[in-house]
Amino acid sequence: MSPWLKNPASERNITRMKLPHRFNRFVCLVILALFLAGCTGSAAPTAGEQSTAPTTAGTSAPREETHGEEAEPDYAVVFPQDSVNRMDITLSPEAWAALQAEMTELFGAAGQQQGFGNPGQMPGGQDQARPQPPGFQGTMQPPDFQGNQPPPGNIQPGGFPGNGMGNLDFADTSYVKATVTFDGLTWESVGFRYSGNSTLQNSWSSGTKKISFRLDFDEFEDEDPSTKNQRFYGFKQISFKSNAMDSSYIREKVVADIFRNAGVVSSQTAFYEIYIDYGEGSQYFGVYTAVEIVDDTVIQSQFSDDSGNVYKPEGTGAAFAAGTFNEESFEKQTNEKEADWSDIQAVFSALHSELRTSDPAAWRAGLEAVFDVDAFIRWLAVDTIVQNWDTYGTMAHNYYLYTDPQDGLVTWIPWDNNMALSAEGGGRGGRGGMGGMGGVRELDLSNVTDQWPLIRYLVDDPVYHAKYRQFLQETIQGAFDPQKLAATYQKAHDLITPYVEREEEGFTQIDSLDLFNQAVAELSQHAVDRYNAVVDYLDTQP
Repeated sequence: MSPWLKNPASERNITRMKLPHRFNRFVCLVILALFLAGCTGSAAPTAGEQSTAPTTAGTSAPREETHGEEAEPDYAVVFPQDSVNRMDITLSPEAWAALQAEMTELFGAAGQQQGFGNPGQMPGGQDQARPQPPGFQGTMQPPDFQGNQPPPGNIQPGGFPGNGMGNLDFADTSYVKATVTFDGLTWESVGFRYSGNSTLQNSWSSGTKKISFRLDFDEFEDEDPSTKNQRFYGFKQISFKSNAMDSSYIREKVVADIFRNAGVVSSQTAFYEIYIDYGEGSQYFGVYTAVEIVDDTVIQSQFSDDSGNVYKPEGTGAAFAAGTFNEESFEKQTNEKEADWSDIQAVFSALHSELRTSDPAAWRAGLEAVFDVDAFIRWLAVDTIVQNWDTYGTMAHNYYLYTDPQDGLVTWIPWDNNMALSAEGGGRGGRGGMGGMGGVRELDLSNVTDQWPLIRYLVDDPVYHAKYRQFLQETIQGAFDPQKLAATYQKAHDLITPYVEREEEGFTQIDSLDLFNQAVAELSQHAVDRYNAVVDYLDTQP
């Protein structure tokens, strides 16, 4: 492996190192003189106090609050809702070359279009016909595709084929070292890697350099002890989504907000303009959506105890079909050294218990003792309303599970929302849009087979079915109110428009500005259509 690459699975060095501390006598005398002259307007730090640095608020804060391990997550700074943050990232030419070489090894040469979507066009260019491989066969399948797929019986009719795409785990790249600059402050030796599933390959194949990535602020602490437990305003990791397959660029953000407003645990999000210097000067990489990492601060801020197991399921077992449990399908994000999946196995056992048909009340009690059923049904209601093309019930991935030690319940947490909010697939015309491929769940869930038992078994139960209908009603009366959503969509669109207009060819995820500008009207009409569909469903079906 290249010395510029670091595997994300490497273990941490738990030994704290003390660095020598030297005082420059001349500098100290100058500071003392300024203090005595009253030139600074404030007292100079005395021994033992922390130095300060400017923040986005225009005040000053201790370095511990911006870089330190004990800092509380500062959501106002990292995830602002009314502004677009700027972040600058610097990679050495060697690190950049190693990263590109690894991507080439994974997917072939950049710009060799193999997936669905167009090569990266400059906004304002002409939209082109997008090749759509039937059933995602051929080049869309990764080399390790065989043996790592969901059980047959995906959504029918019109669903993704059962013999593919249930797991697009193309493997994230290794970390390379980067320097991050934000609001005049610098974070050294930060881990940078590309991330994603189908969007990762599709973006690389299209030739755009605007690719989703993740930052880990203490990834290289073993090599650089000065970054031991380094944080970014209280956050260890942040995911930056390129908004691939979404001509509006706002789905990732607004859907996460819809979930959270509806009472579903979901990440905080915000827009960023990203600049990257990889040895050829600072280059504008366009508008990204920053997404809070589940196993970092989501469990810290939205659960009473963050010491439990976090899983990112993907693959055969992630569909929860009978007899499919395997540890590989439930990759641990926390407590990795504890080889214990008993919490997930308990959900499998309770879900597939014979009591489901012989004693439904006992079956429900057993399932509710190990699984937050209400949280799942609430997610199911919201997700079915928004229409998500890349989630459980169609694909066996794009969700997390967290077991809260306080009650022992496994909770469902959604992830990756760029292909939601469309009746016609994906970004509906954006780069890599899915066109009419795939399928979404009907409101009555009649097109979901028992190969997705967390849906099929629960909605077949009259008690849980009633809860599903209740949550549908609550959602359209609250988080999915069409008038409020139209205002939300327009606000997000207006916020990022100046930054999207500056995107250049080779650094964008849309075919044209026309598609971007049309997206708000399409999203607003979709909200009205889905609201009316839910009302009709609740009125006409018992």
